[in-house]
Amino acid sequence: MAPVLYSFRRCPYAMRARLALAAAGQEVELREVALKAKAPELLEASPKGTVPVLVQAGAPVLEESLEIMRWALEQCDPLGWLEGDGAETAALLAQNDGPFKRHLDRFKYPDRYADVHRLEHRSAVLVILREWEQRLQAGGWLLGARSTLVDWALLPFVRQFRLADPEGFDGEPGLDALREWLARFEESPLFRRVMESPWAERRCWRSPRWLYHLALAADWQQARQQGEYRISTRGQSLDQVGFIHASYAHQLEATHQRFYADLEDLRLLVIDPTRLAAHGIAVRPEAAPGSGELFPHLYGPLPLDAICLVERYTR
Repeated sequence: MAPVLYSFRRCPYAMRARLALAAAGQEVELREVALKAKAPELLEASPKGTVPVLVQAGAPVLEESLEIMRWALEQCDPLGWLEGDGAETAALLAQNDGPFKRHLDRFKYPDRYADVHRLEHRSAVLVILREWEQRLQAGGWLLGARSTLVDWALLPFVRQFRLADPEGFDGEPGLDALREWLARFEESPLFRRVMESPWAERRCWRSPRWLYHLALAADWQQARQQGEYRISTRGQSLDQVGFIHASYAHQLEATHQRFYADLEDLRLLVIDPTRLAAHGIAVRPEAAPGSGELFPHLYGPLPLDAICLVERYTR
């Protein structure tokens, strides 16, 4: 079985892990995480609940992006990223993951921190970037004339800084080599690869431990106003049917095709059975008429706090 990688497409830590795995040619089963609804499988593997996390059968769980990078490259390193992996690499990684990331977060997300002066943190980031600029002027990469692990580990964070203020970054004097370094990264086939499916799914991974219900947008809007969801299936209410139809993860596509294929504006309600139990809502696997296949039926109105995620449905 391929290792399982829990990831989040835009997270720079997850991005650098995907870069190393792809560079090493390491196959993984990628599970995109919704930050508001972390799958129970992720939390069991790594209680801290942050990404990336790599799970392998019969091996320790890797919970840090640099662990995952080095593990992948130790299996296969065709691009020579581990060459020169020594004290300079360690110092640059510590600088990036420590002060650079701290100032980046406070520049990008000032509302999350008390008494933050955004421009002061931008200035602090630029001090570090100018140090890296001096390194890049010599050979185009942080450690010389070729890229190594440290380039690919830092570039996702520099990209994130630029995306927070593209005009300011592009107009900042004295960063020509660094901007060229970032441009080579964003134009590289490897970066493009890990930002596209299957390396970077946009859809949250559907845990088999959750339940799923397709809802019309208008029905979901009404539920938000009423404080609970009372639609059994398309065109039928809970009062009419006696229960709410739901699906397991592997049944969702077929349910969509059978009942909702002609509709575009659908919402997928992701339901946590443990929250249903807390409300005393029974879930019974029962056979669908004419097929014998078991589907989960919810006997009672669906409380909104039992819905851990709502997203626009896409196949």
